[in-house]
Amino acid sequence: MAYKKKEIFEKAIDVIQKHKLFFIEDIVSFLPCGKTKFYDFFKVDSNEMNELKEKLEKNRVELKVSMRSKWYKSNSPALQMALMKLIATPEELKKLSMQYQEMEGNLNLKNNIDTSKLSDDTLDDLIAALKNNEK
Repeated sequence: MAYKKKEIFEKAIDVIQKHKLFFIEDIVSFLPCGKTKFYDFFKVDSNEMNELKEKLEKNRVELKVSMRSKWYKSNSPALQMALMKLIATPEELKKLSMQYQEMEGNLNLKNNIDTSKLSDDTLDDLIAALKNNEK
């Protein structure tokens, strides 16, 4: 079956708005053509694909704003905590976290530490802590 690019594009725009879609794969499932034909018509960096992505992103943003508004108005502690984690400063997140621990006092390095698995920031912190303990 022959598909016309313009008709497929218009149908794609329509289903994004009608069904409040968020992902490219969802668009394809509503179209009369397959995934291969869809990507043949709309290359990754084409103007049409960028317009489709903008419409999908608009739907995502609208939903996120709506959800955060509901969380703000909710009496549910779980929803309020989720919102707080989204908007909190790093210092506030540390206070909320059940995992956060500050390193204080002497470091006991009798056990070998596999430093290959540590991030650069963690290694820098560890070196700084060792230097402070030497003073």
